[in-house]
Amino acid sequence: MKTGGGAGGERAPLGRRERLHEIIFEADTPTGKAFDVALIVAILASVLVVILSTMPELRVEPWQGRLYAVEWVFTGLFTAEYLLRLGVVKRPIRYARSFFGIVDLLSILPVYLTLFLADESHPEALLVVRALRLLRVFRVLKLARYLSEATALKRAVIVSRHKIFVFLTAVLIIVVIASATMYLAEGQTNESLDSMPEAMYWAVITMTTVGYGDVTPGTITGKFITAALVLMGYAMIIVPTGILSAEITAHRGKGVSTQSCRACMHADHDPDAAFCKFCGEKL
Repeated sequence: MKTGGGAGGERAPLGRRERLHEIIFEADTPTGKAFDVALIVAILASVLVVILSTMPELRVEPWQGRLYAVEWVFTGLFTAEYLLRLGVVKRPIRYARSFFGIVDLLSILPVYLTLFLADESHPEALLVVRALRLLRVFRVLKLARYLSEATALKRAVIVSRHKIFVFLTAVLIIVVIASATMYLAEGQTNESLDSMPEAMYWAVITMTTVGYGDVTPGTITGKFITAALVLMGYAMIIVPTGILSAEITAHRGKGVSTQSCRACMHADHDPDAAFCKFCGEKL
């Protein structure tokens, strides 16, 4: 993390809070990279524990007790991480209300809620507890902040959002027209296409080239419409791919650092930036 200022551009000594922020939120130092790698391993391992806990063969002793103990170890680690993140940022409430702040909280909250809801005398309570425990699998969302290409993809989606909206609007128009045409062609003879909503469901499934086969045309006209819609679906696959690829390529040459602003928590700063380009805070 660059602090800027100082004679000759020398790096000013960091306080304990700033040092922790550099380790937890950034990855341009060996300790920061080590923290990120360790956290990724812990997230994957905790998700694996959740998956294993749903297997009937492992819902017996001693495996059930062992998995429960391991889960509490992960919960303790993620709780400490969450508290550290709140402690090193300048606006803890803002971080708690951010996307990753909510994900961090949801990754530990279900385990603590099971302490208050587990009651063997009420079977319905056990169903709630089981559902809450399964929510722990969403810890995999915590991986998003560590995927370097995720930033480029997010930026490409934001920049091209208007083009994507126009594309989706065009798809919706085609679906409505195709469903109306199919309803006119087979609505009176095919029970699976006896309404516009049913025909729209068929159009979406057909246009995405999935073709479940649960709704099929029975007339020559209907088959012709289906074939045309399938070919159109294949042709339209390249449109969003081309839009995002062009935006990613356009921004690939623009390097960014891993610095994260302690005030507004924004990242994606220029490598030589000394101040946050979003709020002006010193980096």
